[in-house]
Amino acid sequence: MDHLERLRCFVAVADTQSFAGAARRLGCSAPAATRAIAALEQRLGAQLFQRSTRSVRLTEAGERFLVDCRRILGDLDASEAAVAGAQAEPAGLLALTAPSMFGRLHVAPLAAEFLQQYPRMRMKLLLVDRVVSLLDEAQDLAVRIAHLPDSGLTAVPVGAMRRVIVASPDYLARAGEPRSPRELVGHRIVAGYFDGQGMTPWRFREGSQALTPTLMVNDSAAGIAAAEAGVGLARCQVYQAAEAVRAGRLRIVLADHEIPAAPVHLVHAAGRRVPAPLRLLIDHMAARLRDQPVLAGEAFLR
Repeated sequence: MDHLERLRCFVAVADTQSFAGAARRLGCSAPAATRAIAALEQRLGAQLFQRSTRSVRLTEAGERFLVDCRRILGDLDASEAAVAGAQAEPAGLLALTAPSMFGRLHVAPLAAEFLQQYPRMRMKLLLVDRVVSLLDEAQDLAVRIAHLPDSGLTAVPVGAMRRVIVASPDYLARAGEPRSPRELVGHRIVAGYFDGQGMTPWRFREGSQALTPTLMVNDSAAGIAAAEAGVGLARCQVYQAAEAVRAGRLRIVLADHEIPAAPVHLVHAAGRRVPAPLRLLIDHMAARLRDQPVLAGEAFLR
């Protein structure tokens, strides 16, 4: 690597706190990234990172140097973009991940729109019901429906999502409609389980309610289908049941006892200087998702 590439490698290691993560971002090998930092430290005569088997952290000198590097590289990128022209057509591959059902219903159509608008762009869409590590799995952008822990990631808010309890009108006619969380005891329950875990208590504004499931299923769509078939009460994200509720196949119960809606974010690890193609995707996704009624939180399907 030349000196400029070493500076970019230094910023990438600082952002990802990992030589392997930096290598994936830069498209080189982890040993090459390690050698680049060693050469940079030798040139500067200062240690930039504290290394251990479990972490890579900036030293005090590294933190000072990072500020200057970001400014220098940012100015260079801005100058190159100005020379290339703001009208240059974006090209390249972007990786986007989202929860399975939400991605299928609300993200995949927006990705298709984006690719129609920018025909030189390509996209890899990963739809899975687990938290995907952006750095370890080389993802550029993620849709997260949850309260986010503190991290080095950048989060763009796009809305809020309710968790609701639903049942078919036929089931409620037979078993009665619960008026409080305590009245759920004795009802037939359709519960989800993921990562080999059993059913967790259902949370409400008043606290948690432990229940015995009649059916446990690890697929959200299958749980909704079981509720529609009259098996029992199911708890889900409101978008998962929205079509069935509108069509009258399901009804929402205990709405006044729900916990507050969970925030929905677009999350990325690019920091403040987001590459132009990723910035275009973030802006497109954010604007279109904010227009989705399902992300209106407690105002949706009341």
